[in-house]
Amino acid sequence: MDSSSATAGVSTRREATRQKLYEAAVTLIAEQGFSATTVDEIAERAGVAKGTVYYNFASKSVLFEELLRHGVGLLTASLREAAEATARAGGGKVDALDAMIRAGLVFIDRYPAFTQLYVAELWRTNRAWQSTLMVVRQEAVAVVEGVLREGVESGEFSEEIDVPLTASALVGMVLVAALDWQSFQPERSLDDVHAALSRLLQGRVSGRSG
Repeated sequence: MDSSSATAGVSTRREATRQKLYEAAVTLIAEQGFSATTVDEIAERAGVAKGTVYYNFASKSVLFEELLRHGVGLLTASLREAAEATARAGGGKVDALDAMIRAGLVFIDRYPAFTQLYVAELWRTNRAWQSTLMVVRQEAVAVVEGVLREGVESGEFSEEIDVPLTASALVGMVLVAALDWQSFQPERSLDDVHAALSRLLQGRVSGRSG
């Protein structure tokens, strides 16, 4: 094995370990809160030694900060891919927003514990990772803003649309609706929830009545 292959192997193993730690941390913190969750518990849940946690992250706070960055990064990537796939298929900007709504729902359905933590942390202002959270949140919202701006420029959307606020509202709509779905209406399917939000999008953002 050459040095580049060895390095790649180490990197892959470390990423797999970090993923285990992310999953363990998000589950435990969702169950019992950040303060009550210990590094020992995270290590035990992940199936690794306590020292492995500190080898990958300087502290529990750093682990949680990186968890937020990692999770929102995945969400941002899924939103961007939904918009780009719609463009490749020749769809319009409303179609792109609709695809992004579905991508958001799919993400939340796959990572419900992370979504609960993310929404809860948005309301807290005394955390060490608050500035990081605001940065990664804006990265996700910026993807939606980009589609809205392109829609305004192409004439598909009204120039009166407040792009930053509308983008935040759309992201918030998906987050809150999805959490409500999972907590209070779990019998609904993802397709059902998407259809309801899609109708809202079609009528309010695009101005279509059909």
